[in-house]
Amino acid sequence: MFDNICQIIDKTEPVITKGKIDKIVGMVIESTGPSVDIGTVCRIYNSKNNAYIQAEIVGFKENHVLLMPYDELIGVVKGSIVESTGDVLKVPVGDELIGRVINGFGKPIDGKGEIQTIKAYPVQGNPSNPFLRPQINETITMGIKAIDSLLTCGKGQRMGIFSGSGVGKSTLMGMISRNIEADVNVIALVGERGREVRGFIEKDLKEAGLKKTVVVVATSDQPAMMRLKCALTATAIAEYFKDQGKDVLLMMDSLTRFAMAQREIGLAVGEPPVARGYTPSLYATLPKLLERTGNFENGSITGIYTVLVEGDDVNEPISDTVRGIIDGHIVLSRVVAMRNHYPAIDVLASISRIMNEIVTPEHMKAASEIRAILSTYYENFDLISIGAYKNGINPKLDYAIKNIDKINEFLKQSIDERFSFNETIKMMNSLLINKQ
Repeated sequence: MFDNICQIIDKTEPVITKGKIDKIVGMVIESTGPSVDIGTVCRIYNSKNNAYIQAEIVGFKENHVLLMPYDELIGVVKGSIVESTGDVLKVPVGDELIGRVINGFGKPIDGKGEIQTIKAYPVQGNPSNPFLRPQINETITMGIKAIDSLLTCGKGQRMGIFSGSGVGKSTLMGMISRNIEADVNVIALVGERGREVRGFIEKDLKEAGLKKTVVVVATSDQPAMMRLKCALTATAIAEYFKDQGKDVLLMMDSLTRFAMAQREIGLAVGEPPVARGYTPSLYATLPKLLERTGNFENGSITGIYTVLVEGDDVNEPISDTVRGIIDGHIVLSRVVAMRNHYPAIDVLASISRIMNEIVTPEHMKAASEIRAILSTYYENFDLISIGAYKNGINPKLDYAIKNIDKINEFLKQSIDERFSFNETIKMMNSLLINKQ
């Protein structure tokens, strides 16, 4: 009882600072106050009743405070009262969140009733000392043959899934979330179309995946601040479970829409656009978000971030920036998908930067040999397909042609299949037994 009273006292703001709305331009609110820190959450009261919407202070302009709303500006007029809550945005955390679907505020949207939690974490999080982070030295099983064999990941690694539209990104995410050997999954659906949210949960994630998963959703029709906070909220929830000593999988779909939300906010408050309209603040925000995952002394957060590749250009600004921060990338190729090869992973264009530090030399050698076979075959694919290559000219190419079908068959996997790490390695080694 005493602890509860202390928490209530701590949350109580003894002095309430207020202001009034002076101007609204687009989604930016200019107010005469309150004079509080950037990041502080405020309440903007409706002119007709005592209802309010929430907004966050994002900057200052001359004598005005700039705010961005979390909700639609319905009922807000010139002169509406802006009241400071005295605190940054926090999200409720606890085991009660597992199996639930929530919004960016941590409130349930799945119709299963309220979620009763005691603790709350700030969505911004605190940076950790890099010298207090252990090296990644333990593999994590994804249950996907192509990844576990040739793109092996470690606990606490950050991987990107780079994909155009309609290449099987959501299906691969669902497979990973169901198959991975993690204690808890946290999935953020940032800027997702409303129709696809339920489809992902019921068709891709399924009941088996939802049992150990927290899903955080901000649909594409919601304000930019809500889409931005969705990613931060999911990361904060993952940090809570990590602090309990658990191995957490954090999946975010997609980092591109997070970047678009940040661009929208940056442009609205007057930042100059740089590459493709993205503002400078984005290039400071992305590392802060991505560095919150990793391996820690107490628990780990393995991050899987999807990046929507515009026009299948893997060198566009967001893809290029993200690739320089994370620890590897998985490229889903439209060309591979057109061959009815799923998951449509382009193994030669993908890499796990930590793989050689966490697998055995025998595993690394076998993976390198399979990559060499794939490279030899697809470098000469045009010659082979038109019948211009004659058997016997190049022994390496002859061997690649002989074995390419069984390698591709190994790399394919149906949606409901799952393979343990040992099964995958055994199958990979069997591909090379008859090498001459």
